[in-house]
Amino acid sequence: MIYRKLGKTGIDVSVIGLGAEHLDRKPYEQIKETVDACLGYGMNIMDLFMPGREVRENIGRALGARRKEMIIQGHIGSVDLKEQFDKSRDLRVCENYFEELMRRLDTDYIDVGMLFFVDTEQEYKEVFETGIYPYAERLKREGKIRAIGASSHKHEIARRMVAERLIEVLMFCVNPAFDVTPADEDAFAVIEKDDGFKNFATVGVDPRRAELYKLCEANGVAITVMKTYGAGKLLSAESSPFGAALTPQQCIHYALTRPAVASALVGLQRREEVERAVRYLSATDSEKDFTGIVKSFKGDFAGQCMYCNHCLPCPAGIDVAALTRCVESGATGAAGATGAAEAYSSLLHDASECTGCGSCEAKCPFGVRVTDVMAAARKLFG
Repeated sequence: MIYRKLGKTGIDVSVIGLGAEHLDRKPYEQIKETVDACLGYGMNIMDLFMPGREVRENIGRALGARRKEMIIQGHIGSVDLKEQFDKSRDLRVCENYFEELMRRLDTDYIDVGMLFFVDTEQEYKEVFETGIYPYAERLKREGKIRAIGASSHKHEIARRMVAERLIEVLMFCVNPAFDVTPADEDAFAVIEKDDGFKNFATVGVDPRRAELYKLCEANGVAITVMKTYGAGKLLSAESSPFGAALTPQQCIHYALTRPAVASALVGLQRREEVERAVRYLSATDSEKDFTGIVKSFKGDFAGQCMYCNHCLPCPAGIDVAALTRCVESGATGAAGATGAAEAYSSLLHDASECTGCGSCEAKCPFGVRVTDVMAAARKLFG
């Protein structure tokens, strides 16, 4: 397994994690099999938003003495009042459900307390301008959570939470289909329609989504990815907007090459699905390469770095994609852009070593002017 830093939290997480949604209403034996397989392959992060008593107890039982081996994202506001899944902004209800989550898991802490499903301006006010956010802060002071995060599906609300430095972890939808969906469209509604992607023109990755990822990296906010497979739609040629199926390896690689992404969470409910996901770790570069399928879409990706590393090897040893992410994140205007500067300083080879040979530009399938990127890096970081 490969591990990455979860932003500035001090936590290391596996690059592939468990989205536990599909374990809801499954028998204990199936949950135990899936959790054991994840731990056996070194997965150490799980998102657990489901509010039901039984699934929480079964996951806690499956983890057992290995609880400390799993980083758990638990959600504040996910409830099932009257046995119906819902979200609540009632502080007392949120407290009760979150305290119950710890009891059902037989643990005294949750690693990341996620403010659940903050998508609208009204929901933002209900979470951050009431007692719910102070409750999350209190949980952190008391050691009941290690970090504060939030889940969102809307770039403008997610950007606000990141820009105002309210959260340390953002759970967000990241996959090539959503990224080429205009950010003001409901990506879930679009992907559910047979002709949804045929009804708009795109110029590649929507710049508003791309800017969100860069802002997260600049501010040291980690992204944990939901909908890595696009709710399974990307794995089928019939439902994929690109007219061809992507593989799990391509979907995971796309997510992991976006700025700020720490872990791609995948909905898994059986050992064989876990094994299919972790094949990413042994996949060849060509098996992970998503560029051919993505580029076949009708959009124009010219000049957009897709972080695919087709430009490598660099004669000077520069990791061009990583350096480009630093430059793009550093140029966001975020105060200090400390995350980008720190990431740049950790590179083994920086822009000062670029010889301007043009090797990278000749190989780039998207026509990125890498020499301009190197010049920008020298100006930004010295």
